[in-house]
Amino acid sequence: MTESAVDVWTSKAEAYLAQQRDLGGPELYGLALALPALGLRGPAPSPAGGRLEAFRIEIGDCRKCGLAASRTHLVFGAGNPDARLMIVGEAPGEEEDRRGEPFVGEAGRLLDRILNAVGFDREEVYIANVLKCRPPRNRDPLPEETALCLPYLEGQIDRIQPRLILALGRFAAQSLLSCADPLSRLRGAVQERNGVPVIATYHPAALLRNPEWKRPTWEDVQRLRKLYDERVGDKPAWNPSA
Repeated sequence: MTESAVDVWTSKAEAYLAQQRDLGGPELYGLALALPALGLRGPAPSPAGGRLEAFRIEIGDCRKCGLAASRTHLVFGAGNPDARLMIVGEAPGEEEDRRGEPFVGEAGRLLDRILNAVGFDREEVYIANVLKCRPPRNRDPLPEETALCLPYLEGQIDRIQPRLILALGRFAAQSLLSCADPLSRLRGAVQERNGVPVIATYHPAALLRNPEWKRPTWEDVQRLRKLYDERVGDKPAWNPSA
């Protein structure tokens, strides 16, 4: 096998192992330790990526609350560990629970379109939820569930170190900002969490039920893009009217 063929095989193997770890638990990730023993190597992970992977392994098959009994998969999060923009939602839905990935259903497809409209691809951001397990029948998270799971989100934020956070929906915004204010008061302005700007807007699932909220959401994400350009400034010039 040529060196280039080994690199291709290794890359595919590592991608498969990472997927299996997310779907089946961190015990499968131990298989990746065999790669160096076989003389195989892949691209070195970024420091943030390494910290995030270690944190996922640390969480393991969390059983801290009753949601573990009804879930199919723990949905840790997905995306670029070096993301400058982090997206935070409420909790996995039915499709997310089945696949082990955040925002992959109809609401996820709408989120992709919203991000694309302001010049972002899913691959360059990091997406996570406050809760890592689906509440039965998509009910509202209970206070005790939030209290037990929120440290996981805080750990992700600490390791990723995003420059901006987009909070999707009332629950995500209140959890991030440690407040009980309604979304109507939280959106429309830039909030802050430990020095990181937070912009709150409607959850994509809510937009599917209430299309009249799409206009204010468009205003919110335009504000997000403007702030991103001011704080980060690593993207090509963007013209919303183009």
